[in-house]
Amino acid sequence: MDMHTVVNGEGAKRGLERVVVGDGRASGVTASDVLAVARGGARVQLSEEAVAALAAAREIVDALAAKPDPVYGVSTGFGALATRHISPELRAQLQRNIVRSHAAGMGPKVEREVVRALMFLRLKTVCSGRTGVRPEVAQTMADVLNAGITPVVHEYGSLGCSGDLAPLSHCALALMGEGDAEGPDGVVRPAAELLAAHGIQPVELREKEGLALLNGTDGMLGMLIMALADLDTLYRSADVTAALSLEALLGTDRVLAPELHAIRPHPGQAASAANMAAVLKGSGLTGHHQDDAPRVQDAYSVRCAPQVAGAGRDTMAHARLVADRELAAAVDNPVVLPDGRVESNGNFHGAPVAYVLDFLAVAVADLGSIAERRTDRLLDKNRSHGLPPFLADDAGVDSGLMIAQYTQAALVSELKRLAVPASADSIPSSAMQEDHVSMGWSAARKLRTAVDNLTRVLAVELYAATRAIELREGLTPAPATRAVIDALREAGVQGPGPDRFLAPDLAAADAFVRDGRLLAAVETVTGPLQ
Repeated sequence: MDMHTVVNGEGAKRGLERVVVGDGRASGVTASDVLAVARGGARVQLSEEAVAALAAAREIVDALAAKPDPVYGVSTGFGALATRHISPELRAQLQRNIVRSHAAGMGPKVEREVVRALMFLRLKTVCSGRTGVRPEVAQTMADVLNAGITPVVHEYGSLGCSGDLAPLSHCALALMGEGDAEGPDGVVRPAAELLAAHGIQPVELREKEGLALLNGTDGMLGMLIMALADLDTLYRSADVTAALSLEALLGTDRVLAPELHAIRPHPGQAASAANMAAVLKGSGLTGHHQDDAPRVQDAYSVRCAPQVAGAGRDTMAHARLVADRELAAAVDNPVVLPDGRVESNGNFHGAPVAYVLDFLAVAVADLGSIAERRTDRLLDKNRSHGLPPFLADDAGVDSGLMIAQYTQAALVSELKRLAVPASADSIPSSAMQEDHVSMGWSAARKLRTAVDNLTRVLAVELYAATRAIELREGLTPAPATRAVIDALREAGVQGPGPDRFLAPDLAAADAFVRDGRLLAAVETVTGPLQ
């Protein structure tokens, strides 16, 4: 899965700013911080409070390690092997071994931004003072991030319970100077070579530290945060493309009246309707539904656009709530509690994050589906209210956008397959000790693909709608629509005319949506959309 889904990401704007981690609590990190580190290359600094919290928790772990009583993760094996007491002389080897054995991922390497997000989020939890990791280990994690070293993490290996074990293990392996990593130049080299080149000493893990570096929901949480950032842009973009399709189909904007949405008070629906109304303000194309081919109402894909997009927006609001709670969490097993106890727990289970990742995939599929239905309507002469078949220049000689809609339909079909929830599955592992898992990593991976494909679906609708509007000779589009068309043409996306090689136009339209130029063009007229 070699993609880079950055849709005008907030973190990308922030440059090389500095993010301070750890104030004695895990809640000191925000989603914006994650984006800044993962996508914007922000440098990471440990606060004095974090260093103090790390040292205090380490004293507790060292005291437990000196006692004869077995403590899980400190002086025992792991998982189904937790019943064995490990003697002091074998404990450093135990920590090395858990990292080496758990770094068992397979498949393509995942994207740099995903690895940076999961490393940063693991560091966030380590700095909470709840894991027992020494300050020097946390500092090495920050040094690796700041050096632009990205451990090679593979697509497959996480079941989303006991956290993202295999992905985090590959990161921990690099801290030890083992395995492979990608340098700031994008070239994969042995991790030991990259650490040496940047003056970073490999860590020698002690009691509990190997386990603490592996046991979190950081990969799935990082991907959730980045997906939400991308979808914030895409949902506003979908309001724009829906408005343009309504305009091209000579639909009515009366259904967007705020009083209609106030009587069904879903906040996302109201925001979407307001955005569409803002785009359509001053249009000379709306309100012609009683002209040559009178119709009482527009089709559902046009009339119900705010309801569908709004439901997705409200799903995003719930997902943000879950992400914020997870950002405030210190996920490890066992954890060092404020009163000094070290207790086993089940907080590593990824169900809360996995569920919302799957919820979002359902919403994305539905948003793509309704956009494709509007596109198909624009191309069908029997439903487009006067537009030529397939928006072709000379239908029959020219095929117009017929196959562009095929591509869009294939993408939507894929979105529907990706909407099948990963979190509904579970497969036992570790000799039935870990007998129920979340599959949250898988939910996150398929959501990244879905977000990527939704961008392409909206790009096809944008391409078709702008072409259709330009074919409505004698009618003046809304000023915001005119701004979009002008910017799109300046971006190299051609307007109506005889058949040509379509793939470059579609790729340019995709980039226009993906990098935020669509929203930028609209907002020069409307101001910021909701």
